[in-house]
Amino acid sequence: MSAARPLAALRALAALAALPLLLTACGYGSEATDGDKQTPVAAGAKKLSADEVSIGYFPNLTHATALVGVQEGLFQKELGGTTIKASTFNAGPSEIEALNAGSIDIGWIGPSPSINGYTKSQGKNLRIISGSASGGVKLVVDPEKIKTLDDVKGKKIATPQLGNTQDVAFLNWIAEKGWKVDAQSGKGDVSVVRTDNKITPDAYKSGSIDGAWVPEPTASKLVSEGAKVLLDESTLWPDNKFVITNIIVSQKFLKEHPDVVEAVLRGSVKTNEWINANPDKAKASANTALKKLSGKALPADILDPAWKSIAFLDDPLAATLDTEAQHAVKAGLLDKPDLKGIYDLRPLDKVLKAAGKPEVSDAGLGVE
Repeated sequence: MSAARPLAALRALAALAALPLLLTACGYGSEATDGDKQTPVAAGAKKLSADEVSIGYFPNLTHATALVGVQEGLFQKELGGTTIKASTFNAGPSEIEALNAGSIDIGWIGPSPSINGYTKSQGKNLRIISGSASGGVKLVVDPEKIKTLDDVKGKKIATPQLGNTQDVAFLNWIAEKGWKVDAQSGKGDVSVVRTDNKITPDAYKSGSIDGAWVPEPTASKLVSEGAKVLLDESTLWPDNKFVITNIIVSQKFLKEHPDVVEAVLRGSVKTNEWINANPDKAKASANTALKKLSGKALPADILDPAWKSIAFLDDPLAATLDTEAQHAVKAGLLDKPDLKGIYDLRPLDKVLKAAGKPEVSDAGLGVE
């Protein structure tokens, strides 16, 4: 590698860090709010080692484990007398900043901001402690302009932001097709148009883009406007699974309050179990939470197909996070990161074992 390449990669990384770009799953109808809402504690409930645990997540369907777990009181039940303080975010960097500042202790967040936050702190600020969701990302297009995957060449396709998880995935797909695109400008055989998910539907309706590689529920919103699903990203991954949301914790909080972390993980595991056993009730619960947070619920023609495309699970799918990091390096958006130690799945494995469930893999990226 030439001396210029590492410098270019570092400049690219610095540019990424300066932008609210590592938004993994903020979509249509998900305005940011800082709820700072506390869940009521049952009278006489015993506190754990902390009086309070502050959690953060996005008001979005791919963060439904948090939405439903808080809404249904499943986390609070495990925490006893320790209070939950919940805040919501609409961008990965702001959630990472809150974790670094101690404003939140535990967060639901996507793979790209997790990688970026871990590498920027030289492995000192966070650990990934669980998975939460897989899938929910699609390439949707104008069926009059794009009928096959090869027709994407020469067209204008939106991604949420430069360097975010979907942007990296689309750039990698383009490269595997043998097409050339400059990652920074988005210019080349395909025009990659970085567009905030909230305005992507309007951009599609105006004809300024021909399609989009986006998370749910933005993809289903576009379909409701006449777009067609051309590709579900899950079909590109082994077993049709890839991480879209995981759970992180500050290393300081994990060290000082392992019992609280385990309680939150028990709540997460039980919430995912409830979601999968009661999909219609869980979908309604998540939509109720979204309405409280963003001011409006998702209509059925958007909610139903979006919900079906997301899998809720405890496995962090660590190998896919490593692959996503490699894709970012390949695109020239990230210097090769050292991800050793980004995972600490010991608390999760303890919870899973107690629940009679199998342990999960850290793909060799766990703490020693």
